[in-house]
Amino acid sequence: MVSAPLAAVSPFDVRGCTLVLEHQIIRAERLIADRSQLGYVDRPVRRFDDVRCRSRIDAPETLLAGFSEFGLAGLTAVHYLVDQLDLEETGHITAENLPSIAPFSGGVSRHHTRLLSRSDLDLTVLMGELFVPLGATNPLASAIIDWTERNDVEEIGVLSGVPLAHSPDAQRTFYIATDDYRAKRLDGVDGDDTLQPMGNGYLSGVNGSFVTHGLDPSLAVCVFSTPVRARNPDVNAALRLLETVSEIYDFDLDTGPIEEFATSISEHYERLAEHVEDTQEERRYEDRMYM
Repeated sequence: MVSAPLAAVSPFDVRGCTLVLEHQIIRAERLIADRSQLGYVDRPVRRFDDVRCRSRIDAPETLLAGFSEFGLAGLTAVHYLVDQLDLEETGHITAENLPSIAPFSGGVSRHHTRLLSRSDLDLTVLMGELFVPLGATNPLASAIIDWTERNDVEEIGVLSGVPLAHSPDAQRTFYIATDDYRAKRLDGVDGDDTLQPMGNGYLSGVNGSFVTHGLDPSLAVCVFSTPVRARNPDVNAALRLLETVSEIYDFDLDTGPIEEFATSISEHYERLAEHVEDTQEERRYEDRMYM
């Protein structure tokens, strides 16, 4: 866990995570292509002999998760949540046959998928820094679900970003939730200016596994999703997710530092866009061929 107050959302860390994420995607795509050429067939078999889930304390009833996805909104949000709530690592989850990464900070390595909590707080945060290719999500999702069952976790909330072109009016948080989660957490919040139900569609990957499992009344599940920029770290999207979970779970978070960082990131990309436009103007020449 990073100890610096804003290390989880520092400019160097977020931009570096973007490069790592792109490398993981390329590597995962190559791995899947190589397996296909060699005749391997990936079957969604639920196995636990190649999965390890270790936790040093009994899990609270609520699990909030963020994974390495496009825009890094969910991952940035849970990083900030861990720092603000002063959570400590209490366990980790690993699965074989996934792309291998070893995150590190200050020369100290850590597990890519970690559980963090605090003894006096009824909350565990799952922070997943590994980009998991779609065809390999089943072992990881199965391990997490098995851990929730063994530790009597009652609900899962996932902070997630979806890469799509969007207008300023769409810069809000949407949800896809099971009926029991809506009854428990969203009564009185559903349909306000900042939180709306997602329209028609489907979920795949880890999020899809969680929601499908949540159709069983034993586990309440909600995926909080917001539009993100696909190829750049979207700190504003992370801020929207933080504001949503703060309202739902009554967290007392100081969002001032991440708001300032989001503003600086936006200004950085605005200056970059102006620079690119000026460069294109300088290189443009007058074509007189048809005059």
